[in-house]
Amino acid sequence: MNKYIKFVIAAIMIAAGIYLMMNRNIGWGIVVVVLSAIPIFLFFKNEFILMSFWFLRKQNIEKAQSWLTKITNYESQLHKSQYGYFHYLQGLTLAQENPAKVEPLMKKALEFGLNMKHDRAMATLNIAAGAMQKGRRQEATKLLEEAKRLDTAGMMTDQIKMMKDQLKMPSMQKHMHNPNMRQRGRSF
Repeated sequence: MNKYIKFVIAAIMIAAGIYLMMNRNIGWGIVVVVLSAIPIFLFFKNEFILMSFWFLRKQNIEKAQSWLTKITNYESQLHKSQYGYFHYLQGLTLAQENPAKVEPLMKKALEFGLNMKHDRAMATLNIAAGAMQKGRRQEATKLLEEAKRLDTAGMMTDQIKMMKDQLKMPSMQKHMHNPNMRQRGRSF
């Protein structure tokens, strides 16, 4: 549903409420006018994003992803303040099954803007994980420090510590020794 249709619905509800008040149904008119705040609220906070957050909190990623897929064109269905959260939720739902697609989605989410500090910290942590996976250690270290700074509640300290410990470990690709290779300089 287009986001501006919600304003039309709210305007119709307000007009119906005023009509009811003019016809001596003041109680029902007030109820209808107060209920017109729901479509206005849903203009700024999309119902699909709210349901997706609800199911993510319940650890039901499949349902959260199904609610997100109902948003077909995020620019026409969402308010600008929700663009970042749309990409953020897409990244969180794809994190387990397709981790390679998470980093660009989280970068888009940070680019559009996230309101809460812990959401920005989680997005930064996911970008750091992608950088670490691709072997960009300096960028990952910088992003982990930023995530630590953003995590004021201390909800992600264990994950940040675990990723820092992984960064300290030597890269296995550089130091791997193939035991099947012959040693050079040794002749039989």
